[in-house]
Amino acid sequence: MNSSPSRAYAAAILTAIIIGFSFIFVKLALTESNPADLLAHRFTISFIAILVCAAIGRLRFAMKLKDVLLLLPLAALSPTLFFALQAFGLLHISSSEAGIVQAAIPVFTMMLAGAFLKERTSMRQKLSILLSMAGMGYILAMKGIRFEASDTIGFLLILLSTLSVAAYNVLARKLIGPYKITDITFVMIAIGFLSFNIMAVLEHTSEGTLENYFQSFSSPMFVLSIVYLGVLSSLVTTFLSNYALSRLEASRVSVFNNLSTLLTMFAGTLLLKEQLLYYHYIGAILIILGIVGTNYSQHRKRASIPSTTD
Repeated sequence: MNSSPSRAYAAAILTAIIIGFSFIFVKLALTESNPADLLAHRFTISFIAILVCAAIGRLRFAMKLKDVLLLLPLAALSPTLFFALQAFGLLHISSSEAGIVQAAIPVFTMMLAGAFLKERTSMRQKLSILLSMAGMGYILAMKGIRFEASDTIGFLLILLSTLSVAAYNVLARKLIGPYKITDITFVMIAIGFLSFNIMAVLEHTSEGTLENYFQSFSSPMFVLSIVYLGVLSSLVTTFLSNYALSRLEASRVSVFNNLSTLLTMFAGTLLLKEQLLYYHYIGAILIILGIVGTNYSQHRKRASIPSTTD
């Protein structure tokens, strides 16, 4: 396959667009389901979709057990931690607010990439990181003035999900080189399918409500949401993000999260009628300005990594 970075950039942009709208569908699905069931059904749909692709010959997998074990830490960060923390966090804050916090992914990725991948950052980039952190801190401080514990919990959960995906971006750069993108995608989706279904079944068993496991599917809105989340926002974005990370620096890929943030904010206000207050806009501007400054450097050297086989 052509190793030109244009395809990797296209994959990163498409990933950002899909993720930008995913918060909306999570919020819609949560009106008909609890987070555990949502995650279980989401990855069941993803797993079925990837098995169908394999059955019709569109995908082939060749992973050994030792390879699966090596990729477990990657799958633990995403999908397991990232989607779990996101789903529970969206119980407490709006999708627009979650999108603003998610804007810090490039900043965290830059910091982790510098520490573990030795990606160099200039003073300008360091100051930009501080600017983004100040923007997020400003939003959290303004939210804290209202003394609503639920909001604080929601912000912390989304912040942790942001850290998990930043760590995933960096770890993926170190691990995915020798593997096919399709193999990595299958392992991650399979692990998400197993872990979230086990979690949901245990929760229903403890509550004596196992007969309600598939009750949410009676809602057409839930079905639409879960198909979007399972096929596009889980399976397709996993493949696309792994493809982009196999060819571009972690920090370069994560900057496209800006597009996700903007789409999430405006989609939340237009479609879900969520309210954005003045401090949301101020904090978002600071975050995005910091991200632009963090990722703009005329002297950055591109990291090299062997191209994977697709």
